[in-house]
Amino acid sequence: MTDTADTSQPAAAAAAPAFDAERRATELAILDALRAVVDPEIGMNVVELALIKQILLGKDETEVKMILTTPFCPYAGSMIQQVREQAESVVDHPVKVTLLAERWDPRDAGLMW
Repeated sequence: MTDTADTSQPAAAAAAPAFDAERRATELAILDALRAVVDPEIGMNVVELALIKQILLGKDETEVKMILTTPFCPYAGSMIQQVREQAESVVDHPVKVTLLAERWDPRDAGLMW
């Protein structure tokens, strides 16, 4: 029987920091920019309404995952475009906006990241 070492994780990955301050600063800058996107029916921005669920930063593309206040929101197209444009004003690469099937709960409004 031969004894083999586990080489599935490189040493550099094991020593990587758990918190990346620059990455978090970029996420917060995107969230700050998204405060300019207001739901016209409710009059609050998408961050205050807790419609932004996740921001995935990448080198070549960033993804913003969001929900809408109602499944058939008449302003969905406009809001998605505004989210994309505001996020792209922070990062220097394309931003993809993904709508999630999750239902919006008005009790989440006002909670901050």
